[in-house]
Formats: sequence, structure tokens, C-alpha cells
Amino acid sequence: MTSPANAKTVVVIQLSGGNDALNTVIPYNNEHYYDLRPQVNISQDNVLKINDELGFNPSMAPIKRLWDEGNVAVINGIGYPSPNRSHFRSMDVWHTAEPDTISNEGWLGRAIRQIDPDGENVITGVNFGRGLPRALYAKDVPVASVGTLENYGLMTDMKNEAARNLALEAFSQMYGGSGKDTIAQFISQTGLDALKGADILRAAPRQYSSTVEYAHTPIAQNLKSISQVMSADLGTRVFYTQHGSFDTHSGELSAHSKLWQDVSEAVGDFTDDLKEHGQLDDTLILMFSEFGRRIKDNGAGTDHGSGGSAFVIGGAVNGGTYGEFPSLRSEDQIEGDMRFNNDFRITYSTIADRWLSLDPVHIANGTFEQFDFVD
Repeated sequence: MTSPANAKTVVVIQLSGGNDALNTVIPYNNEHYYDLRPQVNISQDNVLKINDELGFNPSMAPIKRLWDEGNVAVINGIGYPSPNRSHFRSMDVWHTAEPDTISNEGWLGRAIRQIDPDGENVITGVNFGRGLPRALYAKDVPVASVGTLENYGLMTDMKNEAARNLALEAFSQMYGGSGKDTIAQFISQTGLDALKGADILRAAPRQYSSTVEYAHTPIAQNLKSISQVMSADLGTRVFYTQHGSFDTHSGELSAHSKLWQDVSEAVGDFTDDLKEHGQLDDTLILMFSEFGRRIKDNGAGTDHGSGGSAFVIGGAVNGGTYGEFPSLRSEDQIEGDMRFNNDFRITYSTIADRWLSLDPVHIANGTFEQFDFVD
């Protein structure tokens, strides 16, 4: 059930709702930024400067610390051709790596299939949160989706193993067996995979110890659960969780600050935990959002945009900025948005090939150049 020694792990954090890239990675020396955002801006004095042109939101101090340690890659101007400002469609594009047509399979689902083609480990991929993100879905690929790790499982009140086995057999006979249709067999296999995954994952907290005290926020607790599963060495290679909503049409300055405070503190705690357990160099964190926000503020917040930013964090990451920061000049904008200058599938391709040693063409739905944020 365990992974090979030093197996690489990916942790994806989805910033749901459309993170305001301009108030996350701030062009504090750009006059257009302050001209176009007279109300919803971060003052130069408060920016956490990372170079002579750009700086982080002041709520991102833990990520700034990781930047100073050389463990953060900032992907500027990330997006895709013909951007869509719908939350649902744009998130679907990111999840499936298919901007032109509707796809049923997620990029991470395809990655999990390559990692474990026979589906031997039902927890190669684990989502912490409600439902199953489409990014993790692929035909015949088992993925566990967990709300609370300590209470995760089915029939957990059945203490007698013989009684539990009888219940599982009844479930299998009800939906599986000869003569059952494809849907019933799918229900049977999915249910049994979920039961097997529950049994495995429930043991993780009992095998975990750490000196790190995580914040009592949903994102921090989800990352703690991920660390618990990683420490148990159960063979999970792909983790997924999310935080939000970053849909800051109004009250942005306070709301966006709190969102990034929660995410940054959680990531800081998580990386400290990984370091304590000797896992930071074998873990890569990807943080993304479905789109950015419009360049001009609306007086209290910002509306849906296109070009955004993403972050790749880890002990083996070659820290720095990747992708050119988009121009804010009116003639360079795309309908009031920052124009994307690198396809998000470049980042996917880099992670698939250079980090997971998988076929990037299949996972990213095409051949793309790659960044150097990992060797």
C-alpha cells in the first residue's frame, strides 16, 4: 500500500471564486495600478516586496517567509485562450485541461490512472472537502473524498468484524454479481472502494504526531489531515482541497485579507509540518484560482476577470517569478482584464513530467513548453 521511497506527492489548493491576482501579487511601482484602483488597492508601504516591481499582499507573511527561503514559484499572467468569466465554465476548464470542448475527465484523474493503472490503491488520490472535484475524476479511477478524517468511513459503528463483513457481502450481492447491469456494477465497485478507503484512512490520525499547532480554520484543518495521511505512508500521491469564496465583488479589502491570512497561515503550518517529518522536499503544492479579477475596481471590490496568478511551493521548487507580469496599459488589456501570457497547461505539463514523471501530453491534453520551477 505504501509508495516507493521518496515518491513525489502533489497537493492542490483550489482558491474558489476567482482570486484577485492584482491584490495578491501587487505591482506596487506601477502607476496604472493605483490609477485604476483608487479604492481597492494595497499601499506601497504595506506591500511585502519580493523584488523591485512586485510584492505580496500583507496578509501573506508566511508565504513571504517561504519565498525568502527560495521555496515559492509565482506564475504571473496565467490563464487560457478565449477566457470565460463564468465560475462554472472556467473552473471546468482548469479541472479538465480542455478549454475548447466539454470533457468528462480531470487532469489529476488522468494522472492517478498513470500512477496506479490497475487501481490497486483506492487512495492514490484523496480529496478533503465536499463532493469530488472534476479534476480528480476519470473513468475507473477510485478516489476518496473526505469531510472529517477522524469520522470518515461507512458503518463505523459496527465494531464486530464478522457483522461488518456480512454487511459488505450483502452490499456486494445487492449491486454486483452476475447478471447485474453496468450501472449497478459501477455502484458496487465504487461503494466497495469507498469502504476500503475508509478503513485505510481512519488509521492515519493514530499514527501521526507533530509539534505544529494548526490554526482552527477549515483550510488549516484540511492541510493537517493531508499531513496525517502523508505521515501514515499509505501510498497517496495526489491530494486536493479548496478554500473560498474569493468572489470579492464588495468588501474586498477586508475579505480578501482574511482569505489570504487563512490560506497563508495554513500553508505555513503545513510546510513546517512537512519539514518536521522530512517530507518538504518530496511535496509540491499548487495553488490556483479559476480566473483573476478586472483591473479597475468597482468602488468596493472587483468583478470577474481573466488573467491571474498561481503559486507552486515546495522544498525542491526553484523559487522565483515565472511568466511576464501582464501590462496594465489600456491598449494591452483584454476587455478591461489582464491579458494572460502563459497557458495554465504549461504548469500542468511541468508538474506531470518533471515532478511526477508521467506522460504530460495525455495529462495536459497537448504538448506544451515547460517552466523550470522544478528540475
